[in-house]
Amino acid sequence: MEWTRVKICVAAVWAAISMTSLLRGQEQPWVVYAGGDGPGQGKNIVFVTGDEEYRSEESMPMLARILATRHGFRCTVLFAINKETGQIDPITVDNIPGLQNLEDADLMVLFTRFRELPDEQMKHIMDYTNSGKPIIALRTATHAFSYKAGSTSPYAKWSWANREKGFEGGYGRQVLGETWISHYGDHQKESTLAYPAEGMADCPILKGVDKIWGPSDVYGLTTLFGDCKPVLMGQPLVGMNPDDKPNTEKKPLPVAWTKTYTGESGKAAKIFTTTMGHAGDLKDENFRRLLVNACYWAVGLEDKIPAKADVTMVGEYNPNNIGFGGFKKGLKPADYRLSR
Repeated sequence: MEWTRVKICVAAVWAAISMTSLLRGQEQPWVVYAGGDGPGQGKNIVFVTGDEEYRSEESMPMLARILATRHGFRCTVLFAINKETGQIDPITVDNIPGLQNLEDADLMVLFTRFRELPDEQMKHIMDYTNSGKPIIALRTATHAFSYKAGSTSPYAKWSWANREKGFEGGYGRQVLGETWISHYGDHQKESTLAYPAEGMADCPILKGVDKIWGPSDVYGLTTLFGDCKPVLMGQPLVGMNPDDKPNTEKKPLPVAWTKTYTGESGKAAKIFTTTMGHAGDLKDENFRRLLVNACYWAVGLEDKIPAKADVTMVGEYNPNNIGFGGFKKGLKPADYRLSR
């Protein structure tokens, strides 16, 4: 009997080794950072990336590593993947593998631009959106999806420019609070100085956060939709340096806000949206802290937000300059793995 048990144990070990080898030979087209110790332990965050301009494929893995290593969250980062090469390719607007990971997510972080995903992929995003679970959205997520005219997809109503009654502005306006309007600050000529909106100095998301400077320009807005509450105001500066003067001809506009969204489940989801998110914004310690705090807030850990959250970068962060077609070529998700 004892020898039988030994043989079963040995067989189980070899099976595990074989499975590990198999998984290594068939790389998954996403990357996972296992959470370490910290308040976020046991919480799963899924990052959905895919934008042609702002290098979300570089900035979100860095944010994920910080959250996993410094705060204990388990983080999965999904990418736009070229279907022929298997490489990260933000120009591929119709393929983000791994969206089924949202089924077990406690938080979705969305940073996409003008995607037209196949229905089987988009269904995962909308199932999550309707679940009542929280969402954090960055920059171009206000115009996350774009469907061609005449599309028969049941998800075409979430297209950024939709004018259909009840779905005006698509996902951006209905779920997040606003769709794409304009570059209010002069793009790549006027940077942003962000500071707390009136009455928000004690907001938990701003705990330990000082003024934020970033090379992103302020996005234009209409009227924030739903129960949006501004968290940060953004003042356009006359140049691309943190000590440049304010453009006094342009009043500050909200660059971050909270909101709720109630979908088909009838459960209200907590939403945090920021129109900042240029790859250079992540170089600002206070912007990183804002995003880390927002993750705590989103998953109900407001009382665990540190007085000054550790947002020290994990590994190197040298993103390519923003711009269409300027992403790093030839990389696969495995290239963003970092041994722990």
